[in-house]
Amino acid sequence: MYKILLIEDDPQLCELIKENLERYGYEVHLPDHFSNIEEKFAHSNPDLVLLDITLPYYDGYYLCRSFRKQSNVPILMMSARSHETDQIMAIELGADDYITKPFTFEMLQSKVKATIRRVYGEYSVKETNTLCVGSLCIDAKTLTLTYGGNQVELSKNEYKLMKKLMEHDGEFVSREELIEEVWDSVTFIDDNTLTVNMTRIRHLLLELGANHVVKSKRGVGYRLYDSVTMRD
Repeated sequence: MYKILLIEDDPQLCELIKENLERYGYEVHLPDHFSNIEEKFAHSNPDLVLLDITLPYYDGYYLCRSFRKQSNVPILMMSARSHETDQIMAIELGADDYITKPFTFEMLQSKVKATIRRVYGEYSVKETNTLCVGSLCIDAKTLTLTYGGNQVELSKNEYKLMKKLMEHDGEFVSREELIEEVWDSVTFIDDNTLTVNMTRIRHLLLELGANHVVKSKRGVGYRLYDSVTMRD
């Protein structure tokens, strides 16, 4: 039974989400008080976190960053904020997905199920080797990306997106293929979710000194730029 830590300050919505997830066999834990959520997280050791953004004491962004420093547990953020900048901030702080309110419980359950299957089940990362394209390398064990001697950490989603692009070096990979690679289904994923994740990857590449490595073409998709291999 997978353990979910649900952090939501709307009592009615919280109870409805809890009942719905328990119906599917999940063990749902709630914080005793919003002032000690970090202690609750460390004590409960959840398999997944459902995290609202607008909370008393500490907002979801702060808690997401705090959780990510302690663990690689998947984090799904929930919010009525639908602006792209809010989603970008969530992804940059380590969230795995972003669910915009209002949402159906079928949508929520599908995202929870897909995330758990991706992280712990049949689609979880099992590779043990490093994959390199020129000077650009990703490591499946440490979820790190290296370039020119510099290194950054990747989320599981970022790792899978980079791996897909590197496996198709020099070729465009469609947005649909990338979405299916990471989220298993195009049906329940907002197209903007991919854009936010790719923006995050570009920022990480920029930190490594690898600017303009990922190219996009409207209506086609994304590909690695040829200069990655030319560096060697």
